[in-house]
Amino acid sequence: MALPPIVQAGDPVLRAAAAAVPPDYLGGREFRALVQAMVAVMRAAPGVGLAAPQIGVGLQVIVLEDTEALMAKLSPSERAARGRAPFPLRIIVNPTLTRREGGRATFFEGCLSVRGYMALVERDLEVEVTGLDERGAPVTWQARGWPARILQHEVDHLRGTLYVDRMLSRTFSCNEEVSGRWFDRPIDEVRAALEADRER
Repeated sequence: MALPPIVQAGDPVLRAAAAAVPPDYLGGREFRALVQAMVAVMRAAPGVGLAAPQIGVGLQVIVLEDTEALMAKLSPSERAARGRAPFPLRIIVNPTLTRREGGRATFFEGCLSVRGYMALVERDLEVEVTGLDERGAPVTWQARGWPARILQHEVDHLRGTLYVDRMLSRTFSCNEEVSGRWFDRPIDEVRAALEADRER
């Protein structure tokens, strides 16, 4: 079965608020097919998260997963700095996100719906999400570090917000430039280099 394409920036579905999933839709065949498609698309990309609007469906559903394979190129110190650790597949329906008092951090962030680019984005270090799982059971997850960043990014999609709305605009860069020039350099150094003329 062919996977649905990932919708790219410019499609109105990415700028609209997604609708809550009604109780009678949960657990049905159509809903199960949506979740299966989302997980398959995320893994094939590969990515660490996907929201239903990214495959053209305006419903409040997100899937998230991070694996050792996806972070294999990061050194132990880079993983520690990002708070990045693997976590199993999570499916969250109708999520509500709450900020925790854990500070904020800035790192490069990309998006499967803004193909080919990254930018520095400041996010909360710790958040709590509540919602439902794919069977309709209540879920709560308090996440810190990279999982918290993924959650914020995906919940933003359900509100019609892209990371480009939150980015430090002068750091917007092609993926090749980030990986070849900036990825392993301290964030303060990257900001100093790319934002040097921001007052002009």
